[in-house]
Amino acid sequence: MSDERRTAFRTCPLCEAGCGLEITVDGAQVTRIRGDRDDVFSGGFVCPKGSSLKQLHEDPDRLRTPLVRRNGVLEEATWAEAWDAVAAGFARVRATASGNPFAVYLGNPGAHNLGAMTYTRAVSRGLGTRNVFSASTVDQMPKQVASGLMFGTPVTVAVPDLDRTDYLLMLGANPFESNGSLCTAPDFPGRLEALRARGGRLVVVDPRRSRTARAADEWIGIRPGTDAAFLAAIANELFVSGRAAPGDHLVPHLAGLDELPAALGGFTPEAVAGFCGLDAGLIRRIAHELADAPTAAVYGRIGTCTTEFGTTASWLVDVVNVLTGNLDRVGGAMFPAPAVGNASTSGADGRGPGFRIGRGRSRVSGFPEACGEYPVAALAEEITTPGEGQVRALVTIAGNPVLSTPNPGGALDAALAELDFMVSVDIYLNETTRYADVILPPPSSLERSHYDLALLGFAVRNVANYSPPVFSGPHGWPDEWEILVKLGMIAGGAPAECDPAELDDHTARSAARQATEDPTSPLAGLDPDTVYEMISVGGRRGPERLLDLRLRTGPYRVSLDELLAAPHGIDFGALEPRLPNALRTPSGRVELLPAELAADLPRLAARLAPPPLDELLL
Repeated sequence: MSDERRTAFRTCPLCEAGCGLEITVDGAQVTRIRGDRDDVFSGGFVCPKGSSLKQLHEDPDRLRTPLVRRNGVLEEATWAEAWDAVAAGFARVRATASGNPFAVYLGNPGAHNLGAMTYTRAVSRGLGTRNVFSASTVDQMPKQVASGLMFGTPVTVAVPDLDRTDYLLMLGANPFESNGSLCTAPDFPGRLEALRARGGRLVVVDPRRSRTARAADEWIGIRPGTDAAFLAAIANELFVSGRAAPGDHLVPHLAGLDELPAALGGFTPEAVAGFCGLDAGLIRRIAHELADAPTAAVYGRIGTCTTEFGTTASWLVDVVNVLTGNLDRVGGAMFPAPAVGNASTSGADGRGPGFRIGRGRSRVSGFPEACGEYPVAALAEEITTPGEGQVRALVTIAGNPVLSTPNPGGALDAALAELDFMVSVDIYLNETTRYADVILPPPSSLERSHYDLALLGFAVRNVANYSPPVFSGPHGWPDEWEILVKLGMIAGGAPAECDPAELDDHTARSAARQATEDPTSPLAGLDPDTVYEMISVGGRRGPERLLDLRLRTGPYRVSLDELLAAPHGIDFGALEPRLPNALRTPSGRVELLPAELAADLPRLAARLAPPPLDELLL
């Protein structure tokens, strides 16, 4: 046994649950990984993914050196050679293509990665492109769009108050297999079991009798893709039965409540029953149960998003939460207040510019932009369709879209082979990165720091956990943030030997200045140089000092040093009501009937005819 045996604590970065891990290290080897029993959020729970960090770190297939394509073959290269190849490739594409020929794909792992969350934008900015595609558009984007239209920002997402609710209606989710999604909750299954143990009720709506459905009090086997009609009928029944009762805590903060009954008037339980494959009486009963429960929450996830009416269904989830009086209420659907702050905690409380989509359109099919992204389903046609602005070069950052995104007939697989140049930031050679001309591998998860910058904004409890690296990376191996910053600098025309510290310093100074100039910031009025020195103490740089600044300007005014002193995390308490302060709509109210979603209801109504009896739908 080595004298260097030690214990490291960190948050698992492999899914949204964010469980705390206790990692025993002997020298350079991980000897054990188990749940951190003192973690303020997970309390020792861990799933098989957490223990796999050792295998991921030691995986012989994980890339440990850059790869550069030479004579059609990817070969190992030095970092200097890789950066030279990147600079030459970008320059070649700029010299030969018309319009803006660059695109970026952001994979799911980036959402669990502090460096990527902080500095991915440097790449698209360096390329000067708005052609950004991501895994979000095959997952949660409909929910973020609906939340943006209702509450003013796409990150103001109401999550079920799992630990205090009496009734949970869950659509299109299977947390017994996958944990939560847009609902960060370690041991989600255990929390559901606790709900039932305290006398609560769990109802699962899913075409498939999933593992979660088998554990529920009731399973409703709905026809695939009909969740929006089911929810519209529940809302309609709440009005018709006189059970629509948002409550005194909500009514002053609602816009569109009076217009909603007419908008949903055609969606009676009888009208949607055949379409949904359900009995009208069942739909009516579920509506009454939601209204009559002491507290209740409706939670819809990927099964409600990956459908023709995904955004409409996502909106109607919160319409029902409002009509039953359960939005922004203990035991209902509530808004987290993350320690780093987000769009719902920064700026002036209760009112803002609001949210909109369609600030741009994809070149070929005219799909609207949402949250700065276009649907990844459109990426293949943007590569293969000639014309001004045809994508000729692609940067992928994590992920494997050839396998994980819509790819009819292998269209994306074939399209990637037509690119003039491709760079991948990835730890593996896979079905997507095999087309790259340069692969830049970041260090392993255990060689990087971690903070769930995005996902703690969807947590069922307000907590914060920061994890320093367990190991130092090999000498000369850049951290992931340095790879992204340098890639962005070269994309913007900097030489291959540029120093990412320059852009990092500029970014930190700019962020410090913005914090001091914002009248709503706790650092307002301070000298920007003083703030810059404060977050750079001890030579701190990269994502850490930007994280420190965001923590200091967040709702709890904590610092990164305070998190470092609390390796099991800091618990800021259960979710609390946040309306109207969480809103950033121009009206300062919850937009219960956004024009974009009201306009989609006639299209939904036109689909209500029951399907042919011999039709199979997946």
